[in-house]
Amino acid sequence: MIDTQEITGLILAGGRGSRMGGVDKGLQNLNGMPMALHTLLRLQLQVGQVIINANRNLAAYESFGVPVWPDGLADYAGPLAGFLTGLERCETPFLVTVPCDTPRFPLDLVPRLAEALERDDAEIAMAAAPESGQDGQSQVRPQPVFCLLRVTLLESLVDFTHKGGRKIDAWTAGHKTVVVPFDLPGDDPLAFSNANTLAELQQLENS
Repeated sequence: MIDTQEITGLILAGGRGSRMGGVDKGLQNLNGMPMALHTLLRLQLQVGQVIINANRNLAAYESFGVPVWPDGLADYAGPLAGFLTGLERCETPFLVTVPCDTPRFPLDLVPRLAEALERDDAEIAMAAAPESGQDGQSQVRPQPVFCLLRVTLLESLVDFTHKGGRKIDAWTAGHKTVVVPFDLPGDDPLAFSNANTLAELQQLENS
């Protein structure tokens, strides 16, 4: 089994927050505490160390007491730029990524991803979770911002992003990836609910 101390957690807080009016999503309060801090406290229980990827308000994120690194790629290049920053700064064999706007992600996220990665001898383990489609039917869909990565993938990601690649699934498709469903009877169906808008943030507060 992969040891917890061999895994670095990366909180992705580097986005524009455009669907939330351009505010810094990670610093928006949820039940009296910034969303990114909820995320940090949940992630710290599952990994050896945590780093944050942010592109503004760096001092506010640094006040959480963990290292903060901005994107190396210009112009808010998306979550994959955060992956790249994390892999470059990671000092452990594995990196797990979580976004700052999904503060109820499972408390057993990392061990389940790690178990699947090792079992399948994969390079990437990606979470999947139930989502309601437009027809109201629930389907288990990949959650590509929740990934456990081997740090040996750094060279591949540098190459992919330097060629202009920006989509997570387009990059992961080139590697042995195991998809890990979080749809067991005891799993919280709202664990992967995220707050992209202020209305969704209010929904999270009330759920």
